Formats: sequence, structure tokens, C-alpha cells
Amino acid sequence: MRAVHFGAGNIGRGFVGLLLHEGGYEVVFSDVAAPLVDAINAAEAYTVHEVGPGGKDIVVTGFRAINSAEHPDEVIEQIAGANVVTTAVGPTILKFVAPLIMSGLALRDPASPALQVMACENAINATDMLRDEIRTLAGDSWADLSARAVFANTAVDRIVPAQPDGAGVDVTVEPFFEWAIERQPFGDDPPTIPGAHFVDDLAPYIERKLFTVNTGHAATAYFGARAGAETIAQALADASIAARVEAALEETSALLQAKHEFDAAELEAYRATILDRFRNEALPDTVWRVGRQPLRKLSRSERFVGPAAEAAERGLPVDALVDAIGAALAFVDEDDTQAVELQRKLREQDASSFTADVTGLEPGHPLVPRVEAVVAARQAELAGR
Repeated sequence: MRAVHFGAGNIGRGFVGLLLHEGGYEVVFSDVAAPLVDAINAAEAYTVHEVGPGGKDIVVTGFRAINSAEHPDEVIEQIAGANVVTTAVGPTILKFVAPLIMSGLALRDPASPALQVMACENAINATDMLRDEIRTLAGDSWADLSARAVFANTAVDRIVPAQPDGAGVDVTVEPFFEWAIERQPFGDDPPTIPGAHFVDDLAPYIERKLFTVNTGHAATAYFGARAGAETIAQALADASIAARVEAALEETSALLQAKHEFDAAELEAYRATILDRFRNEALPDTVWRVGRQPLRKLSRSERFVGPAAEAAERGLPVDALVDAIGAALAFVDEDDTQAVELQRKLREQDASSFTADVTGLEPGHPLVPRVEAVVAARQAELAGR
């Protein structure tokens, strides 16, 4: 069995590629970073180091890598004969992956089993996004190509921090992971992925993860950066920061309970588990890594505005989420393009224009005045410097 995985970075090697390996697949990594591709191909094995309670070292073998920028035809050929295609490249990069998958499907034997495609991204229904990109590119050929693949949305969760110098292609991760996958697209032939679980309705799992793990992680980063903390664990060691993060997650849990009928006690336990994971001092996860790309994280369907908007529409509390949005607006990192752009927009746009531009909130939405208020407060702070 063969799996082609787009994105040979830390998540690709330390999570998705690892589980595919454990499922018995030969893993072909596709990436555009030539030094990384060369390093992977120079290694006969790499080790995934799980750090923290219950962690262990796992050796991965049976892999290789292709530079898709230099050798796209090789990637297409591998897709044509693969059983599974997965991605961990970021939602905005899926449009660049789509042409390769489309071309691979075109070469695929129509009589062979359907290619099983899963986008493992921090976004709601990312596989649907990828499928739609392929459909647009395929045009009139889509009816034929679509019969050669099945597309299943997933929800993935594992903290994979920036790696220590000299690690090579080894990866350090936390012991915890979750990979939930839609069951229906596969019929009676799901992929073999040990540790993954297949569910009939993925939406509650995706939103529980995004609105707890991603919201909590980013909130910790932004509150921590403003307080001068360097790591996520250090930030949560500050009782005042921990209380603000916990308050934000209580608000997202209230939404999840109202929307998906999750049990309140189960959500409370889930929040506690997530915060314990963030406190893992063995993971050198910095507020700068977690906080990067603040413009994306402040957009309409993302981890702050997404749940806050739905909560406001339902008349649920949003004070703590708005507080976290305010912390995100103060994120300053000269090494992050989006952080620089965020501060430029704050200086150049008025509060109303900035809110519409960055958050995508519709005029008249009940959350708009709350967001405009924290935007104006941040702009006043910048003006006073």
C-alpha cells in the first residue's frame, strides 16, 4: 500500500506520516523545500520522540520524498498508483496541491479502487475545500475524475512544536493525538490508520477541536506574548493568563453545548485535558510560533471570530473571547509577515474598516460593536506611543 502525503514538515512526519506508516503504508512525502526533501531521502529512518507523561520513541521507516516544485511529474505518477493522499500544508496551500492530485486522478486506472483523499488541516471541511479546487480545475472532466476518488473531511489534533537545533528529520511531539475521519465516503473500505476513529458526523468533532484546542492555544500565545512570556507553558503558569484563557474556553464550550448538545461535564473534562497538554513543559512551544499568522486567526471562520460570532447570535456571553481578540490585536512580531501587516492595518484603517476587512463580520452583526471597541482601544494605544 502507498500513501502520498503533501507537506513533509513536522506535522507531516510526526503525526500524519507516522500513523500512515503504522497502518502499513509506504509513505511518499511531497514538499517544495529542497533541503528537507534531500534530508529525508538521505535518512533510512527517523524517530518520533513523544515527550511528556506516557511518551515513547517510535522509529519510522519505509518512506521517501519528492520535490514537487522540481519533479511534479513524479508526484503525479505516485498519486496515480497510490491508495491514500493526505495533506498537512495549511488551508491556503491546498490550491497548489489540487493540480497535482487532479493530474494523478487523470492517469489513474478507472478500474482500480478509489483514491482516498483527506486534507488534515486546521480548518473546517478542509477536504471539501481541496475537492472544490480540483473540481474547478477539472471543469468538464470532473464527472469522470470524481469517480476515481473519495474525499473525506477530518479533524486532527497533535501539538508539534518548533524542533530543537540539530534534530535532523527526527520530530518531537506530545503523546496525545486525535484523528477523527468521516466514515460515510469510504463505504465498506476505510483506510487503515491505527489510532484514527471514524465518525458519522464530523462537524461536532471539528468544532470542538478548533474552538477549544486552537482557540485556547492562540489565546494563550497572545495573552502570553503581551505579558512577556516566551513559551506556552510559561504563559499558563501565570494565574491571570490561565484565568483569561479558561474564561474564553468556557464561552466556546457554552456554544458547543448549545449547538451540538455536548455534555457539559464532558466539555469541562475536555477543557482540562487541553490545558494540561498546553502546560507540558517538555514541549518547547513558543508564543511566537503559536501566535504567528494573526490575520488568518482573526478571520471570519477562525478560532476567535467564528465562535464569538455564533455565540453572539445566540445571545451567549462573548466577553472573554473579545478579550482574546484584543490580545491578538497587540501581537507584535517583526519576523512574522502577518503580524507586521496587522499592525500596519491598525495604523492606517479606522476601526470600522479594519473590523470589516480583517474579521469579515457582516454589517449589523451583533459582534461588530464589541470588536470595533477593542480595535479602537488598540489604535488609541498605538497612537499614544
